[in-house]
Amino acid sequence: MSSETTLSEAVPPYSSFSTAKKRYIVATAAGAGLFSSLSAQIYFPALNTLADDLNVSTSLINLTVTSYMIFQGIAPMFIGDFADRTGRRPAYIICFVIYIASNIGLALQDSYTALIVLRCLQSSGISSSVALSAATVADVSTKQERGSMMGFVMAGNFMGPAIGPIIGGLLAQYLGWRSIFWFLTIASGVFLLPLLFFLPETARNVVGDGSSPAQPWNRPFIQYLRPREVRVSKDTGSSTESIDRPDSHDSPKKIEHKLQFPNPLKPLILVWHPNSIIILLVTGVIMGGNMTVLSSITEIYTAQYGLDELEIGLCYITLGTGSIVASVITGRLLDWNYKRMAAKLASDPTSEHVGTADSVPVEKSRSMITIPLVILGSVTVLAFGWVLKFGEPLPAPEVLLFFVGVGQTGGFISTSTLLVDLHTSNPAAATAANNMVRSFFSAGASAAIDPMLTAMGRGWAFTLVAFILLSTIPFLLLLCGMGRKKESSEKLEGSAERAEVPASPQRAED
Repeated sequence: MSSETTLSEAVPPYSSFSTAKKRYIVATAAGAGLFSSLSAQIYFPALNTLADDLNVSTSLINLTVTSYMIFQGIAPMFIGDFADRTGRRPAYIICFVIYIASNIGLALQDSYTALIVLRCLQSSGISSSVALSAATVADVSTKQERGSMMGFVMAGNFMGPAIGPIIGGLLAQYLGWRSIFWFLTIASGVFLLPLLFFLPETARNVVGDGSSPAQPWNRPFIQYLRPREVRVSKDTGSSTESIDRPDSHDSPKKIEHKLQFPNPLKPLILVWHPNSIIILLVTGVIMGGNMTVLSSITEIYTAQYGLDELEIGLCYITLGTGSIVASVITGRLLDWNYKRMAAKLASDPTSEHVGTADSVPVEKSRSMITIPLVILGSVTVLAFGWVLKFGEPLPAPEVLLFFVGVGQTGGFISTSTLLVDLHTSNPAAATAANNMVRSFFSAGASAAIDPMLTAMGRGWAFTLVAFILLSTIPFLLLLCGMGRKKESSEKLEGSAERAEVPASPQRAED
């Protein structure tokens, strides 16, 4: 039995949404994910100013960063399961309402207690958008195209480190720290309006492959502004009004659905499988390594190059640019490798039974792309540490930061796509578990890097980080082995079946 069968329930093979509607849905998911990373990064340049205005120590202000990351891991455990049970639209709306309200509170507050509470609330609202974005991609894509779509969505998520510190530095320097939260309030409010009016429900247990109507309260507002359809009964000749406007069927089958309270433990139960545990571990280590670089740049660049806050914010552009480039390239590589393996299976005369796209060993397909990306991220982190150790000019670490972004972000996108591939029935819950693990790894890494730099120096500290990253490769090779084992077992099953019944062509399904 394939891992897809064991890890995921039967779901419609693809969405009936048009290509244009798919693109709009994916673009909206990318925009939603942007706010999560932007909210964390835009805050950094104002930390010192906030400490002075609220009369608290730097360590207490840094606690607001730690608490944000903790709730970034916990909150999606509730929203992820809620989105899988009830739908993506209500989950998006709840997240943005909480987020907008918390930003208004942050802009108006004058005490440290209010700051830390509202930062936790802000994180609880917006951090779930990453899980929702991944789940939305899973709803409207097949494995053959999921890599590119995930890459595009993650490009939005990784724009935060590129533009967040710059926007935050400019706002804090010229308009004050409160302007940061007013900016987030206005931007998220502008984003929410078209989401309310145009974004359709995509959750498969609510709308199937997109042809079944969602609940009346879970439909885009634009449907209620159109003229009502008049339907004439064939039996009585009487007319009735309806606002049901499915995409492709005149008489769609309505899926019965009830509201259910989310189970925060379901994401952990869902991923309790060897394949998923390995993916979570690898993803956590990759993002922990990324956080050691992110959290150390400000202090190292200030001490070594004498840069101010705005100049340091500009130095994050190379890392963010590398992340965006990785998002696009990695997605295309994932799709290319999956299609290449599918074509290879289809051309194998001994594998008629498994000559469909669904029979491709997805663990092997994704891990083959992940391994070289992890190696790239590890080697460049190693070089980054020693370049700083020997006091090389600023362009040297900046060039390396670009390739750190490519390697580490690419590895994260690849493993995240694989996790969604294995849990297409509950992608939001699976991504929520992934989000929790990577948040905790990131929090631990950000807390550990400063003592490591003090005790070991820059060169050896980042050498240790590089070797920890490289230690994930045996686990990725193990995933490749699981994929080969799956492929071999399916070939044996196919041979046995062909001995009994004639093979029939099958449609490639997700």
